[in-house]
Amino acid sequence: MRVFVTGASGHIGSALVPELLGAGHEVVGLARSDESAAKLIGAGATVQRGTVADLDTLRRAAAAADGVIHLAFDHQATDWMDAVAGNQRAIEAMGAGLEGSGKPFVVTSGTLMLAGLGLPAGQTGTEDDAVDPDSAEARAASEVTVTRLAELGVRSSIVRLAPTVHSYLDHTGFIPTLIAIARQRGASAYVDEGANRWPAVHTLDAARLFRLALEKAPAGSRWHGAAEEGIPFRTIAETIGRRLDVPTVSIPVAEAQSYFGFLAMAVPVDNPTSSVLTRKVLGWDPVNPGLLEDLAQDHYFELPVPA
Repeated sequence: MRVFVTGASGHIGSALVPELLGAGHEVVGLARSDESAAKLIGAGATVQRGTVADLDTLRRAAAAADGVIHLAFDHQATDWMDAVAGNQRAIEAMGAGLEGSGKPFVVTSGTLMLAGLGLPAGQTGTEDDAVDPDSAEARAASEVTVTRLAELGVRSSIVRLAPTVHSYLDHTGFIPTLIAIARQRGASAYVDEGANRWPAVHTLDAARLFRLALEKAPAGSRWHGAAEEGIPFRTIAETIGRRLDVPTVSIPVAEAQSYFGFLAMAVPVDNPTSSVLTRKVLGWDPVNPGLLEDLAQDHYFELPVPA
């Protein structure tokens, strides 16, 4: 397949491009800068210049491809809701280019949104947990759109990623951010008892899942990029504290915003997530190190300290 990939030079994209090429696909990667374009060319991909805000470019590139994987999201936006709205417009534009084609369109979502679906406390989220079209959850609209596209002749599917997509390729995700906060504060923190659980997946396993979804996923399906169902947040904080040689502390939820900044809404969330159906149907078999094993390595702690 000739696959159009947004976010192709980013964290997961840098693993997905060789994954796709190694499986015999061609890759056309969206690049907004000369640096990103050079990186994609060096990896063996073709470059489509533009950004996720260039809706006409997205529509044409999707129509010209045999399949699309949408990884890009504007994490640098100053307003979260603006970024969510921009992502929605990008999905709609690429979906319009694919309508009636039967081609695959894999869209990225997150397992954290499961916490907003009204699941009973402590219940493990599964691939069968669908978004209510009237949900107020910020990124719900993108999943609703993917379902609608399945009814319009697109083999659309969703990959919900764990909040911790971790590896030596992860330089700006939640784990590097938590490490940076612990360095700045002189302590690694969790909220209240820290018993809430976060799922995790290695970047290379996530990349393989996106390829499998491209190749196999039925229209309108949901898949979970969660190799580990749920690690207590306190354990994550304690591991970071040991590696930095700083204390691990509990803070009340009322202080989370001032301590964690934009991560404050995510840190206390209990997000146990099953990937049983994903493994069974797509044949996904995560084989790379788990989060705590990754944190035992040096790569996260050798990253430049933010100014």
